[in-house]
Amino acid sequence: MTDILGRTVTLEKPAERIVLGTGRSISVLALIHPDPVSRIVGWRDDFKRDTASYAAWQKAFPAISDIPVVGGGAGETLSVETVSTLKPDLVVLSLYDAEAPAMARSIELLGQLGIPVLVVDFFSQPLDNALPSLRLLGKALGVEPKAEDFIAFYEGKLSTIQDRLAKQAINRPGVFMHVHAGGMPCCSTPGRGVFNEMIEIAGGRNLALAHVPGLYGDVSLEQLLVDDPQIYIATGGAHLAARGGLVLGTGIDDQTAKTTFARLLATPGIADLTAVREGRAFAVWHMFNDSPVNIVLIEKLAKILHPELFTDIDPQATIDAINRDYLAVPMLGTYWVDP
Repeated sequence: MTDILGRTVTLEKPAERIVLGTGRSISVLALIHPDPVSRIVGWRDDFKRDTASYAAWQKAFPAISDIPVVGGGAGETLSVETVSTLKPDLVVLSLYDAEAPAMARSIELLGQLGIPVLVVDFFSQPLDNALPSLRLLGKALGVEPKAEDFIAFYEGKLSTIQDRLAKQAINRPGVFMHVHAGGMPCCSTPGRGVFNEMIEIAGGRNLALAHVPGLYGDVSLEQLLVDDPQIYIATGGAHLAARGGLVLGTGIDDQTAKTTFARLLATPGIADLTAVREGRAFAVWHMFNDSPVNIVLIEKLAKILHPELFTDIDPQATIDAINRDYLAVPMLGTYWVDP
């Protein structure tokens, strides 16, 4: 295989003992394998921070609790000594991790030990890399037909949006996406890559590009008020419950999502935005950012930004289809809040 960094990766047979450099990639494997836990012998524990999703997985696959932890946070080194004791036949790293300076030595040592490392990307450049990465994982696990089936499903949904926007002389509204909203000082936001690509393909303009050169950065509340976006979109998740932030996603009920969103919109400064005052403020689940299920978010963004063009698009129906036809553990919860 040729991975996302252009490296040649060779396996003698489909991988049966995998170490995940990003634990939440288990949800990607779940799109193409009925029991991904059975293939994972080690991971980072980042997936556990999404407590509701992790609880759903524990219920479906109790063995997930026994997966050894092999490293710290994203961008940090893996414990090569721990990884080697697990005897993996493949280590899967995200592009974000693989490009981190701290990871270079780990990759070198794994190579010396004869442990293949496959670099994939569902985060940094999702529209360029997510489907090729899923195809790589399908080949690595020996489930290419299932991966190709989901890829065709995704491409069909995406082409509907692209084709419709291409036929219209659209006005691209200015968007500010406030990530991890309410859980930290205002206002973290995506720059290039990540959510920015989804905003653009759905027909919007990410106003933060004027202020944030990297993948993520901060825009002051004062600057946000000056920019005064046409559309305000907040992201949140179960991980923000302890911080008093926006809570929605897997395992979260509709009332909790609405209550925490209303509290966010009442925050001084945020409440003064024209988009908030005029009913153009929305909430979406943050964890759409690192999986091919981002097609659901792209559909939702298209409906937010150009409702007149996408009255027939139904993101919830897309979730229902993914749950029915692909995911080993279904997505059940509240994934957005409208005005």
